[in-house]
Amino acid sequence: MRKAAIDIGTNSIKLCIAEGAPGGSFTVIKDVVNVTKLGQGLKSTGIINDEALERNARAAAAYVDEAHSAGADVKIVGTMALRNAKNADAFIARVRELSGESVSVISGEKEAELLCRAVIAGVPGADKKDIVLFDAGGGSTEFAHISAGTVKRSFSLNIGCIRISEDYFCEPFVVPEKLAAARAQVRKELQAGPSLPVPEVLIGSGGNITALASVKHKMTVYDRSVIHCSLLTLDDVRSLITEFASKSTEERRKTVGLDPKRADVILGGACIVEAAMELYGAPVLTVSDSGLRYGVLEEMFSEDA
Repeated sequence: MRKAAIDIGTNSIKLCIAEGAPGGSFTVIKDVVNVTKLGQGLKSTGIINDEALERNARAAAAYVDEAHSAGADVKIVGTMALRNAKNADAFIARVRELSGESVSVISGEKEAELLCRAVIAGVPGADKKDIVLFDAGGGSTEFAHISAGTVKRSFSLNIGCIRISEDYFCEPFVVPEKLAAARAQVRKELQAGPSLPVPEVLIGSGGNITALASVKHKMTVYDRSVIHCSLLTLDDVRSLITEFASKSTEERRKTVGLDPKRADVILGGACIVEAAMELYGAPVLTVSDSGLRYGVLEEMFSEDA
């Protein structure tokens, strides 16, 4: 039995198709991402603009067609942009019109829960250690405390790379004062969130973190086997912030290892990663490429089992 998870995020849409195995386990046979920016401008208007709505609905429908062609049952989940947009129903209706599939808009707490499932199953040793997991996304950042494979607490904060980028990095070149203000704002918002204990291991997931790791490794072609469970140091992140801030958006598009479509938001994402590492006193984090889509698949296959 094949299943497919489609994750409609604020900045990108991801598709993961997997083949089931006995006991609820599965093997991934396709894992792809399209940076489609559903939440662009959402903060200022409160709605998904017409162009973004159509672009993203068609991207989601194309992934549904791909999953169906592979013989997979499909589940689509939507996150922060669809939780907040006043016209989310219009987007959901358009996806159903184009694909015949419904979109389930999940809460921040459910998103964190599914991320935990993905990490516990996908990161070796994660079920035995005291962990703080965070996922720095386009519209929100999820945090969770996991101890010996049990989720102790999880929450979602309304801070993501799109808002930080739109608020502070909307010009072609980065002004130093704006960079300092962005870092201060991110630190303030993360510190104002619920507190979690200092962990043995800090794990980071999401497109911003895997993008930073990809740039660190100068990957011309993304290779999950290199990125998943690799390490990012705080010095790495700060060095990348300096590099990104020294370049215009157009220059950033040429960065080896970075999807050009992510060039306008990666600096905002890097600021969130830096602040999370500082908050938990972590000089290094473990990168997880088992994001929300993997958690959705874990749930789908375990329900069948």
